[in-house]
Amino acid sequence: MRAPRIVRTLAFRIVAVYLAIFAISAAAIVGFTYWNTARALNAQTDQIVESDISALAERYQRFGLAGLTDAIVNRSAHGEAALYLLSDSDKRPIVGNLDAWPNLSASGADFVEFDYERRVGGRTEERRARGRQFTLTGGFELLVARDVAERYETERLFTTTLPWSVVLMVLLGLFGGILISRNFLARLDLINRTSREIMAGDLSRRLPLGYAGDEFDTLALNLNRMLERTERLMRGMREVTDSIAHDLRTPLNRLRNRLEGVLHTMGSHGRAGGEIEAAVEETDRLIGTFNALLLIAEAEAGAAREAMEPIDLRRIVEGVAELYAPLADEKEITLSIEPSGSAVVACNRSLVSQALANLLDNAIKYTPSGGRVKVSLENTPGGIALRVADSGPGIAAQDRGRVIERFVRLEASRHSPGTGLGLSLVAAVARLHDAKLEFADNHPGLSATLVFPAVTSRRPPQISGQRMAARG
Repeated sequence: MRAPRIVRTLAFRIVAVYLAIFAISAAAIVGFTYWNTARALNAQTDQIVESDISALAERYQRFGLAGLTDAIVNRSAHGEAALYLLSDSDKRPIVGNLDAWPNLSASGADFVEFDYERRVGGRTEERRARGRQFTLTGGFELLVARDVAERYETERLFTTTLPWSVVLMVLLGLFGGILISRNFLARLDLINRTSREIMAGDLSRRLPLGYAGDEFDTLALNLNRMLERTERLMRGMREVTDSIAHDLRTPLNRLRNRLEGVLHTMGSHGRAGGEIEAAVEETDRLIGTFNALLLIAEAEAGAAREAMEPIDLRRIVEGVAELYAPLADEKEITLSIEPSGSAVVACNRSLVSQALANLLDNAIKYTPSGGRVKVSLENTPGGIALRVADSGPGIAAQDRGRVIERFVRLEASRHSPGTGLGLSLVAAVARLHDAKLEFADNHPGLSATLVFPAVTSRRPPQISGQRMAARG
């Protein structure tokens, strides 16, 4: 199960990492502060206890047990934080403000801690004390301590408050991370949506600018400048293309017509007639190359996206196959269409027809007499696959990436007519339609497949699949 999209954003991850570092750092600082404070308070308590012990020991040496008893009574009466207890060797109390000898637990060098009870406001409280015990001459035991209940209350406050503080910090941080990520996603979605519209052919679209002047605005500004320059370049290219189409294609057609007129007048007999006929053929190839280059430029420029509409590919397949049936019949090749269900895609009918025509032309051209060429449509998980398979020599695996480049002709096809632009046009049409062009072995022969993204059509054209066979 994938995490929600907002959790997978870069902004959320940055906030989460920063929050984790901050929470760990804050806990470490608070913990160190508590440890250092407790250590300082213990040192202060130990110093007071040591001072008391020194004074009482001196009193005991000078005045004996009676003097020590008087001192303990006086000290016990002047403060509730100071705790004293003098007992005999059997731990029976003699004097002090503790009722009985407590259960001692070691805490550091020579110091002990213990719990005791004290009456406060008519009720009994259990308190904590820290002190030191030592044995006097004659087997008497003396315990001198200070009440440290406030220190333990502070410790309890730290230990109960710190975890909840960290939890609250994490929750607030996650909430803030979600808010930041939502804003981050909103800006990115806006940029992505505009980018898709631009890729769809609308070069007039621009990324919106905010009022914050932040990094996103800087990025949008730079991208808008780049888009303006790209639009100018594309506009210039289209103008050049239109100029070429007007200034060159028309004179070429006129030249061909004049050559045909001269050939018709002179006849094809004789050397001059043969030369003129060859010139007509060269002119036809030149016009074909020129038209192919214009189609490739149109497809790669993305201008043809405006003419895209949902079309059932079966119409295109049947029309192009019908056009090439006489050529297949002439070469004694079986041309067949595999029946299929609805195959609706968003496409430019003219360019897809031209791409299929190029694939069929190559398949028939390189398939020997008696071979087979099959056109099929198939609904696959990746989309709708338009496949042209033949039984010709095929293309070696290492050459399949090169054949879609312009003017590339493999060694086996150098002596056959062609411009080396057919598969380049197919690849350009595939890119225009966000389709995939794939080549594979047909055992024998080549299988060329265009995989188009499928679209939903409410009322697809009702055309039944048919099988066409042409064989000499």
